[in-house]
Amino acid sequence: MAAAASARVLKKRAAHSHRSSRTRDPSDMAPPLPAAYGPRAAPGMRIMGTAAPPKPSFVQSTMLARLATRPPDVPARRVAAAQTLRPVTLGVAAAAVLLGCGTPGVRGVAGTAPAPNVFWNPPRQPAAAHAAPPPELPTDLAGRIAQLKLTDVIDIALRNNTATSAAWADARAAAASYGAAQGQYYPALSLDGTATAIRTVPSGGRTATKQRFYGPTLNLSWLLFDFGGRSGAIGEAREALLAADWSHNATLQDVVLGVEAAYFQYMGTKALLVAQGTTLEEARTNLEAANQRHKVGLSTIADVLQARTALSQAQLAFQATEGQLHSTRGALALSMGLPANVPYDIEVPADTALPLGITDSVDALIARAVSERPDLAALRAGARAARARVSVARSQALPSLSVGGTTGETSFYDTTRSAFTAFRNSYNATLTLSIPLFSGGAQIYDVKAAAAAAEAAERRAFGFEQQVVYQVFNAYYALRTATQQVRTSADLLASATQSEQVALGRYRAGAGSLLDLLTAQAALASARAQAIQARFSWYTTLAQLAHDVGILGLDGGSPLHLQSDTTGTKR
Repeated sequence: MAAAASARVLKKRAAHSHRSSRTRDPSDMAPPLPAAYGPRAAPGMRIMGTAAPPKPSFVQSTMLARLATRPPDVPARRVAAAQTLRPVTLGVAAAAVLLGCGTPGVRGVAGTAPAPNVFWNPPRQPAAAHAAPPPELPTDLAGRIAQLKLTDVIDIALRNNTATSAAWADARAAAASYGAAQGQYYPALSLDGTATAIRTVPSGGRTATKQRFYGPTLNLSWLLFDFGGRSGAIGEAREALLAADWSHNATLQDVVLGVEAAYFQYMGTKALLVAQGTTLEEARTNLEAANQRHKVGLSTIADVLQARTALSQAQLAFQATEGQLHSTRGALALSMGLPANVPYDIEVPADTALPLGITDSVDALIARAVSERPDLAALRAGARAARARVSVARSQALPSLSVGGTTGETSFYDTTRSAFTAFRNSYNATLTLSIPLFSGGAQIYDVKAAAAAAEAAERRAFGFEQQVVYQVFNAYYALRTATQQVRTSADLLASATQSEQVALGRYRAGAGSLLDLLTAQAALASARAQAIQARFSWYTTLAQLAHDVGILGLDGGSPLHLQSDTTGTKR
């Protein structure tokens, strides 16, 4: 029997060796791993098949080899989840590819044009909401909208112009900043309130401990001394406020100057259009007279053609001036802060006395400009603010002394009895001396940078002062030149008028030719235009001088001393 048993063992070993040498069939699977080798192995035991593939090792039997190399079993629900998420993963990947190939859209349209030679179609724009109501004429001026005076035009501009409102807002912001900077002189107080709930579970215990704390805390901090840093910051804010106020004044004068220039330009164009109309009527009269004389044989066809040519030239000049009138009218509306198509007109004042000049000396005006020019004063205030920043930067490298303190009350709430069990007060007071020791040289360079910036601001202010001197000097002699041109143009107009009257009389009497009359009338038309241009250019130059001196008023006037052909006046 022992021999039979031995034969059966050898036979089983041979069969087992034969199965191991064959190609492994999927159905030839080993039984599940024991608990010690699976994902639920006991603590401290090595889990095989779940981490990185193990290093090859020598095994004594084929069964152990199969157990060591067999992949772990995957749960069925994990396989189902992977199959469910596969379409989602593919969709996300496809979307990423499409987004990478295309361009982002903007409110339903393509982000760019489809080709370099094709327009991009923008999306439909929503209705734009005005940040502020559109400018309108004041109610007190709406009744005389067709007879606006210079003071009315300036008043409308100062109300509607965005530059004046922006400058005023800047000044108010600087005032608020100055008020905030002054708060550094006072202590800072803050009140805090806390509510704390704590639940503690002791280790190994079963009962949790609950604690609740309530209480207010009053905090105090006060800077006592910092070697000029606080005063420097307040001084900087103060000078910044002065600079903003001076800039506001300068903006007002700029607006008034722009309105006056547009006003006199429009009024001069209106006067020129009237003069061009007179010249046009004279040209028509000449053509009718030439036709009548040609019919009766007193002149040739050449006179008729010359008269017709003069009429066409007068019509061209009238049409050009008429178009310029619309342009200057729109420019005046723009300077008032109104739409160019607003219906309005100005009152044409009666002809005033001929201005003869200014009695103020140029040196006196320059000295006044250097002391009263608002934009120059703004730059000087900005330079002082920059100099104050040097004190702030220098104080950062010096010690500072401050005091602080806190006081509070804490209430303990007993959750077992639902009542406050104790009240405890606490306080502390501190006196802090802070001494900067080392910052890598940053504080030293901050001081140097602030000093250099202050020097640059001062140099810019000095350079602008030289420009102010030149502007006053230039405007003063421009006014003198304009005064001389007004006188000369008046003499020219008087001479041209007499010449035209003489030529017209000679032509009507048959003693003069039409060519002489047309020449005289052309000279008269030019003299009229030059007289109008000289007079309104004088008004504009006077406003420019008052602006450059820094004394231009909000009504368009100035305290400059002028003389005329009758009495001395001030404008």
